[in-house]
Amino acid sequence: MITLITANRNYSSWSLRPWVLLRGLGIAFEDRIEPFTKPSNWQEFRAFSPTGQVPALIDGDVQLWDSLGITMYLADRHPGVWPQDPAARAYAQCVVAEMHGGFSALRNQCTMNVGVRARLPDIGADLARDIARIGEIFEQGLGRFGGPWLAGPDFTAADAFYAPVAFRIRTYGLDVGPRGQQWVETMLAHPAMREWETAALAETWREAGHEEDLARCGAVIADYRSL
Repeated sequence: MITLITANRNYSSWSLRPWVLLRGLGIAFEDRIEPFTKPSNWQEFRAFSPTGQVPALIDGDVQLWDSLGITMYLADRHPGVWPQDPAARAYAQCVVAEMHGGFSALRNQCTMNVGVRARLPDIGADLARDIARIGEIFEQGLGRFGGPWLAGPDFTAADAFYAPVAFRIRTYGLDVGPRGQQWVETMLAHPAMREWETAALAETWREAGHEEDLARCGAVIADYRSL
């Protein structure tokens, strides 16, 4: 059985992508958590990931250490990672690549913190552009392929890669339009997302660096995490 190594449910957006993909597609795996214990766990994480980062996937002698690389590996071995329809497949692969390599303002100004709600002090031009582009992606995919998922009737890697965005949209109250918000609500209601969120809220440890990132992003107006 493959092993997926992830970090804290509350913070680790990159971990969420392959985890929710595996859960959503019903692919069996060993779920191993290596929590963030300090601003950099590079040395400790190097034991299972050459980049010193999560997620990482181990399949026998094969070691993978990047969410997109893991997704491509899974797609070679399991149906459903990508849509079957050629146009939907092309769309899904493009928006996955776009999320993997872009949206730096969203990442920096809206750090993932599943258990809180926060108010941004302002939305500058760079963040506004990222939010608008995400809204376009949602509108295009849902409008062209009919939903309820981004590339059509089935949950795929496209949804998994935007799963952390669903949490960010809720945490910071971001406006991605009515159709985009409908996808967010569908995504948050997915059993795998609910499982991840339940685990995130149950976590009692806090990592100072991630909490400082949250404080820089905005004012916390609600905190639903366990004490």
